[in-house]
Amino acid sequence: MSEVLKLECPVCETEREFFQAASMNVHIGKKVKWHCWECDYGFVRIDETVDTSKATA
Repeated sequence: MSEVLKLECPVCETEREFFQAASMNVHIGKKVKWHCWECDYGFVRIDETVDTSKATA
């Protein structure tokens, strides 16, 4: 997995690079924390099971 990811940042409202802040294996897969370089918005992905960047309030 790459340590940089390009996605639309909901805070910056434009496409930004996210850096991999942390990763670890958990019982449902590999957990990776991502943060925006510009505003430090962060989200978590756990394999294909969990993706908090797609969560709605």
